[in-house]
Amino acid sequence: MKIKNTLALAMATGVTVFSSYSLAQTTVTIGTVNNGDMIIMQRLSSEFEKSHPDIRLNWVILEENVLRQRLTTDISTKGGQFDVMTIGMYEAPLWGALGWLDQIDNLPASYDLEDVMPSVRDGLSWKGTLFALPFYGESSMTFYNKDLFKKAGLTMPEQPTWAQIEDFASKTNDPQNGTYGVCLRGKPGWGENMTFLSTLVNTYGGSWFDMGWKPQVASEPWQKAIGFYVDLMKKYGPPGASSNGFNENQALFSSGKCAIWVDSTAAAGRLMNPKESQVVDSVGFAPAPVAVTPKGSAWLWSWALAIPSTSKVKDAAKEFITWATSKEYIQLVGQSEGWVAVPPGTRASTYTNQHYTDAAPFAALTLKAMQNANPLNPSLSPVPYTGVQFVGIPEFQSIGTQVGKFISGALTGQTSVDQALKSAESVTEREMKRSGYIK
Repeated sequence: MKIKNTLALAMATGVTVFSSYSLAQTTVTIGTVNNGDMIIMQRLSSEFEKSHPDIRLNWVILEENVLRQRLTTDISTKGGQFDVMTIGMYEAPLWGALGWLDQIDNLPASYDLEDVMPSVRDGLSWKGTLFALPFYGESSMTFYNKDLFKKAGLTMPEQPTWAQIEDFASKTNDPQNGTYGVCLRGKPGWGENMTFLSTLVNTYGGSWFDMGWKPQVASEPWQKAIGFYVDLMKKYGPPGASSNGFNENQALFSSGKCAIWVDSTAAAGRLMNPKESQVVDSVGFAPAPVAVTPKGSAWLWSWALAIPSTSKVKDAAKEFITWATSKEYIQLVGQSEGWVAVPPGTRASTYTNQHYTDAAPFAALTLKAMQNANPLNPSLSPVPYTGVQFVGIPEFQSIGTQVGKFISGALTGQTSVDQALKSAESVTEREMKRSGYIK
């Protein structure tokens, strides 16, 4: 009664009392990865909260492997801890098909869904139904330090091969001065080292499975690709490479400690951002290296925002993901953080925006890599699965992580490449038999 009388008095006198009696707020809990673009999203989300005073955002930011595990456990057990999940092209169609995600529809006309790249939309859909909105999209490319190349008298070709990368790494490796020839992912995980290594295997002519779902992990292309990788990293990589994922290698390259880094195109903007990089004036860009075939040499991925079906605040969650993946958000990042920092790889309009193309010399290369990546035809030989750097089946999350651990063991010298791949194939075959793919 006292609150009611106070509000009535306030209305009669024109006195505001919202400092004491604030509007009820809906809390949206967001699970996301600790990549730079997501850190910017969290920082700029205060703008969303200003325009949506009835919504409060609760952030849970985790390292990639931990995030994947937390989100998978929560959604598969209907835990309901999250209202927005940061997932990708692997999870969106699988989880959408299982009914674990809300479908994305009835977006406002201003969102302009047609502006989102078709390959990205398709990758986040199941049977034509969209289950996540893309925050950024990526393929992979080669980054190199032009100053270190010039010092060694080297020129990066328009399309490098892995044999050339090895040669360049040998000539730029200078561990006594804290500089290493090449940085590549070594941290085990289906979305960590196996993301990169799957593309390496692809370009060496290999695949995860043949058309009968028989594992190919111990095949000759895998032996050659992983043998090359382990040898390259032992000779010319930084110490402790088995602990390095995307963020660790980005830190090494951006501080001038690596001559070559092959990884996500999404890193390009951060390497060109003086707030985050010491090599802004010396970073060069080239396509991902190739070996036997260009097929599957560069991956296709999107970090996207989805709403689990267990969320009790779906309308508020949808308001947020629509804002965070909109043209307006890209404009906000460009104006507040610099155009080189905008989330790449999702909208065609980004690549016709002169502010962005002037600031991002890598823009055309990123766009071409994303357009050339073909999840439906990722390998030299026909395969029964979709996905360039992953296999689009539920079992792959476990298989890929286990295989990644075996290969990490070979990188640290705990086992040979041959034994690591035999063990990896055995585990993969056992899982495929258990799941009924093979007898």
